[in-house]
Amino acid sequence: MLSQARELKRLLGNCVRLIMNDRADLCLAAGFDGLHLGQDDLSPAAARLVIGPDAVVGFSTHSPRQVAEADAMPLDYVAVGPVFATSTKANADPVIGIEGVSTARALTRKPLVAIGGITRANCRSVIEAGADSVAIIADLLRDPRGAVEEFLRILA
Repeated sequence: MLSQARELKRLLGNCVRLIMNDRADLCLAAGFDGLHLGQDDLSPAAARLVIGPDAVVGFSTHSPRQVAEADAMPLDYVAVGPVFATSTKANADPVIGIEGVSTARALTRKPLVAIGGITRANCRSVIEAGADSVAIIADLLRDPRGAVEEFLRILA
């Protein structure tokens, strides 16, 4: 995983921000820009000790209580979801819906990233509910370039 991360960093350089999922050690060793943590990972405060105060740190939440707790953590963004049903994660947490995004928005002033089942058909409603950005997986797989272009048109 480290060799692949280093190769990705070599190929992309500084033209994009690279965020490592779960692994502070690999984030640091590969020279990535930040780290995304889940509920069962290293705490954001501990991650900051490993990757430094200037790296991006994000954190997944799945309930209003978790969003409120994350608001007090040393984070650059809070992820919330799954907004809709998703097939990309085994044993996904319960769907929070558009209402869950609105609730999360009311609980934090940190940038809010919505994730889970987000498509071109529903992304606008997620932004209108209060998300600052969306994370997309499945709707990019068939035609990544075309999908990104369409997402950018929809969200611009």
